[in-house]
Amino acid sequence: MDNQYARFGVVDTADHPFRVALNFDRIHQRLVDLGRDYMVPGGQLAIHHEGETRHYEFGQVRYGTGHPVTPASKIPIGSITKTFTAALALVLVSDGDLELDRPVRDYLPELRWTADLGADLTLRHLLSHTGGLPCEPDDVRTTSLRRHVLDACRTLDPLHGPGAGFSYSNIGYLLVGHLIEATTGMTWWEAIDSILLGPLDRTCHFVVGADADPSIASGHAVNLDSGRTRPVRQSLSVVDAPAGALACSALDLVALGRWLGGDGPPALLDPAALADMRTPVRRAEPFGMADGWGLGLAVFQRNGDTWVGHDGNGDGTSCHLRINPDDGTVVALTTNAGSGFALWRRLVAELRAAGLPVGDYDGFHRLERRIAPPPDCAGSYLNGSTEYEVRAVDRESLVLTVDGEPFADLSLFDGLVFAMCDSETGDTSQTGRFVRDSEDGGIAWIQIGGRLAKRRSPEPEIA
Repeated sequence: MDNQYARFGVVDTADHPFRVALNFDRIHQRLVDLGRDYMVPGGQLAIHHEGETRHYEFGQVRYGTGHPVTPASKIPIGSITKTFTAALALVLVSDGDLELDRPVRDYLPELRWTADLGADLTLRHLLSHTGGLPCEPDDVRTTSLRRHVLDACRTLDPLHGPGAGFSYSNIGYLLVGHLIEATTGMTWWEAIDSILLGPLDRTCHFVVGADADPSIASGHAVNLDSGRTRPVRQSLSVVDAPAGALACSALDLVALGRWLGGDGPPALLDPAALADMRTPVRRAEPFGMADGWGLGLAVFQRNGDTWVGHDGNGDGTSCHLRINPDDGTVVALTTNAGSGFALWRRLVAELRAAGLPVGDYDGFHRLERRIAPPPDCAGSYLNGSTEYEVRAVDRESLVLTVDGEPFADLSLFDGLVFAMCDSETGDTSQTGRFVRDSEDGGIAWIQIGGRLAKRRSPEPEIA
């Protein structure tokens, strides 16, 4: 093993040995091997289990520079930022400053004049992605989070009423960020730093904003076929910060995970709020992402075990957090390449083989019998400004385009679940589904990656 490429360490030790004998040598070796297989320039893996935290680092913070990834290196964690934002909101709930089931409009009177935003939309809906909000606003025209949220809420077309279903929404978390700012009188950046990271004794960096740190690791675009790796810039806008602006180390994520697993500063969250984060919300069905969703945490269930966590992708980064609340185990992986997602899927299998059955999502257990697509699968579906177009190729196959670009070939199975073959890479690891309307029985939505898109109404005919 190249010692320039791979590094490891142990940061704390309990007085008792592991009750489960994990093969850490195998884990370390396979991490390095998978990093090379998927051309990931650098990454970090941290595992807390039975009182001890082990960490492993490999590679470079930026391809070609020779600067090594260290335990302190900060990698953009993308949407895992949402877990930090949710935890901060629940600290305010624990302090009595916010209520989970009180209408958001009671705290933000300016929302009373926004179109189509349900009067009963609550913080619980926003944190569990059950508010019926689309994922992205049409565009960004301001650097003010308040103005951006108001503009988005004035023009959005809800996918369904609050609490009626699940659709992963960045807009929802920007609304949570605005609520945090209105409640604390701080910016989201200041509140994250002083209310959450300070008590956890962690220092994370920001990808955008006045406190953005240029020392964070670069993301990388990787082409496995050509063998090409190139650094990419983070394109996140300032107003999107509450949904994805943090850069952290794997050890930072383990610290967060230990706290959310019940091993952290008890004064921050009361037990009820902590339980709410880890408990699946009714009607939260994140098909294509997880088996359930709590308040800021995905829920993964496998062979009777329950894990919670979140995944996140920045521009050219892929990061993953898993927590087992029953035994306090936490696993965190950060990588500075888009191909790190494929590395993670392989690493999960390696961790299980080494004695650590980490929870992850498997949409393929629902694929039983292939069926011919019903005619009403075809059509146009909208999530905000994103258009999904489904077209029949023959009697057995469908093709999906997103905003007019080829996206995937679809093979349909019982329950209107489909397997996806990526049009560009040929990847077949993703699944989705069509969802029928409970009233008329027609197909009303398509759900991909946890995001719902609503069937587009036909244009009215002009007489």
